[in-house]
Formats: sequence, C-alpha cells, structure tokens
Amino acid sequence: MIELHSSSPEQTRALAAAIAGLARAGDLIVLAGQMGAGKTAFAQGFAKQLGIHEPVTSPTYTLVHTYQAGSTVLHHVDLYRLDHTAEVDDLALPELLDDRSIMLVEWGDVVDLGPHLHVELRVDDDDLDAREITLTSSDRRWAPRWERLEAALQSWTLS
Repeated sequence: MIELHSSSPEQTRALAAAIAGLARAGDLIVLAGQMGAGKTAFAQGFAKQLGIHEPVTSPTYTLVHTYQAGSTVLHHVDLYRLDHTAEVDDLALPELLDDRSIMLVEWGDVVDLGPHLHVELRVDDDDLDAREITLTSSDRRWAPRWERLEAALQSWTLS
C-alpha cells in the first residue's frame, strides 16, 4: 500500500502523471472515492502524461471516453450511473482493454473488474482542497514496478 497526500488539484494531476509514467498497455486502474474527491483531476493528469492534449472530462453520461495517445489508447470509463452488474457487462470493458490500451475506471469499485491498480481518493476533512490517496494493487503485473512507483511518488508520500 502507498499512502499519499495531495494539497491541490494540480498536485493530484501531478501524482497521476507520475503513475502514468509507469503504466503499461493492458493496465486497468480503478479510481474510487466520493463525489468531488478528484477522480477526474487524476484522469486529466494521467492523460496529459500520456500525451493527450484534448480536454479530459468525466464520462458520466457517455460512460466511456476514448483518447489516442500515440500507439496507446486510453479508455476513461465512469460507472457512476450504472445500477446493475448487467449494465456494466453491456459495456464489454474486457474487450476494450487490450495489449495497446490502458483503462481508467471511475467508480469502478462498485463491481469486480478483475486485477487492477486501485486508487482511492478521499477529501481531507481539515482542508477541502487536499486529498488523501491510497494505492493498492490486485494486479501482479504491478509487482515489478512497485518500487519504481514508490520512488516516483515520494514527493507525495505520507510519513
């Protein structure tokens, strides 16, 4: 587990960029947290690091936004409005995640999506601009990158 502190949306974007620098095609990253916790800010920083220059907004109503980043495709998914596992199944997310794509899933903790990097964002009760962010992984593909991930996020690590 890696525990981080971000004091602003800009820092949340920066730490997401650090994670994106270590992400690989085939990675599934689940973004969890209450409304307004910074999931979309995270996605914006992640996308920018991949070289995506178009605006990145929450796909709450369209459910999936897809961006081309060189030879990599970023799928940004939002499951907030879905009520049933069958609705998630209809999105065919496993078919979207392939050996040339990365998937960020907001509200992805509401269903079992399989092995993933889990990013939980929480609003700091003492500073509403700040976020406490916890990273865990159920995806063994992150194990060889974990030490590099810790090093890349050192600036935001809680002591």
